[in-house]
Amino acid sequence: MKNRVNRVVLVGTGFVGSSYAFAMVNQGVAEELVLVDLNKEKSEGDAMDLNHGMAFAPSQTKIWFGSYADCQNADLVVLCAGANQKPGETRLDLVEKNTKIFKSIVDEIMASGFDGIFLVATNPVDILTYAVWKFSGLPKERVIGSGTILDTARFRFLLGDYFKVDTRNVHAYIIGEHGDTELPVWSHADIGGKPIARMMKDQEHYKHDDLEQIFTNVRDAAYHIIQRKGATYYGIAMGLVRLTKAILHDENSILTVSAQLNGEYGHEDIYIGVPAIVNRSGIREIVELSLDEEEQKKFDHSVEVLRKVMEPVLKS
Repeated sequence: MKNRVNRVVLVGTGFVGSSYAFAMVNQGVAEELVLVDLNKEKSEGDAMDLNHGMAFAPSQTKIWFGSYADCQNADLVVLCAGANQKPGETRLDLVEKNTKIFKSIVDEIMASGFDGIFLVATNPVDILTYAVWKFSGLPKERVIGSGTILDTARFRFLLGDYFKVDTRNVHAYIIGEHGDTELPVWSHADIGGKPIARMMKDQEHYKHDDLEQIFTNVRDAAYHIIQRKGATYYGIAMGLVRLTKAILHDENSILTVSAQLNGEYGHEDIYIGVPAIVNRSGIREIVELSLDEEEQKKFDHSVEVLRKVMEPVLKS
């Protein structure tokens, strides 16, 4: 018999956090979900609201408003706290204020005796994931950022829409910074095993300019959504649930997460979005794709942009 349950602690119940909690309950991913936030009343209200829908959930989840002490027995702590991206602001603009917020949060979590996995969603996610790794002292495999999981999902959706194919049959990755320097890996993009480059040759009505526009729409999607509704939260919340399932269910799934490179792609000591195998232990291994010359150059640029922003804030 199973004598323990999966406990997830969510820190930060703003737009992203509350959307994540809602998606978690609807998919029945964990047996326990603890909500932690400075805004106690709002989080207590969320817990009540979610519990009242339990009769309609696929399985029972025990939900309550808690504290950092609840992290002691948690399998996973999901970090959605911090300042949000405002209209006209890049994700990298948030680095200094959110790094300070994260130092105090991670210190309190580790003081509880937490020894599980961190999943970071707050932007700039690559830099903050590195910060959590430094602040926590946990092995790099157990500190994971949401990376380009949403960018990759957006990419696959738009490609599926363009080629009139189910999104789930599109295999293509966005890698690099979760932000303006991310890049599409066209050299490994395929639909049902057929390379997109081959599809472009076989059918003349497909245009390379259309593909470039698809990537531009992926890269700038957050700006368009923020302009229209103030924030993005549904897509990333579903991506976080997908990652949570891969971890708690020991799936060995390949997902584009922010992982620490140690020689892969020619770089080290940096967290950045790359395909990785994710399971109950965290990141089992990074999947190193063979990039073409142009892709490698763009990836190198993405790494350098992150380093330039990160180093003044996270000096060793």
